[in-house]
Amino acid sequence: MSALAKFIIKERQSKSILLMTHVIYGYPTIETSLEMMRIILQKDVSILEVQFPFSDPVADGPIITNGCHKALENKPNLDQCIKDISDLADEFPNSKVLLMSYLNPLLQYGFDALAKAMSPAIAGVIVPDLPIDQSKMVAPLVAANIDPIWLIIPNMDPARMALVCEQAQGLLYCVSRKGVTGKSSSKSNASGQSLETYLAGIRALTTVPLALGFGISSAQQVSEIVGEADVAVVGSALLAAFQRAGIEGFSEKITELVSLG
Repeated sequence: MSALAKFIIKERQSKSILLMTHVIYGYPTIETSLEMMRIILQKDVSILEVQFPFSDPVADGPIITNGCHKALENKPNLDQCIKDISDLADEFPNSKVLLMSYLNPLLQYGFDALAKAMSPAIAGVIVPDLPIDQSKMVAPLVAANIDPIWLIIPNMDPARMALVCEQAQGLLYCVSRKGVTGKSSSKSNASGQSLETYLAGIRALTTVPLALGFGISSAQQVSEIVGEADVAVVGSALLAAFQRAGIEGFSEKITELVSLG
């Protein structure tokens, strides 16, 4: 069992559900994005997911897509991003930090170099457009004890789902519905299957902790999945809160969400 999985299991002994929050490195500026991350970690959020911006974030809805485009205007550097979030991971050892990036920037950086730069501070990496068939690409990360976080989507082919579960370590990211990130109020996925049934089917194939994301935007929605998922992922709602009311609104939204821990 990986260090990330052990951390989640230990945290779940005292918390009904863990919170995983999403920040775009460089949005609206690099300095402000780091301030957002620090607020999250100061409020004892269990997992911080930091997205390195990309021009075509195909799995993301308009709020995060527009945020990525704005961040790219600030010319973020992946090497500096890794250094900055590694420093935060070292400063806040009671939380875990994950890097999220689409495949292209990681290919340009190189997975051997990436493993060296990320270890030991960053616990895992999420690459939404990396298919499970290409899992050998992340072998250098696995060797450095960095967990690749694989995604499972509704209506995934059963054989493919079994393969993802077999490869999973640290955490499985379960997408609550087909489509892109953003607000939703549905407790069922695209096929009408309940989230309880959907997650139970995944749990039957793995002992790795499950995170549920895409569409979770309020403390009420987090409370609705207590007992079903180990981790609730909130992303677009945090950026929306910042856009409405700046850092103060962002901080208040984090406070609302962590109240359910």
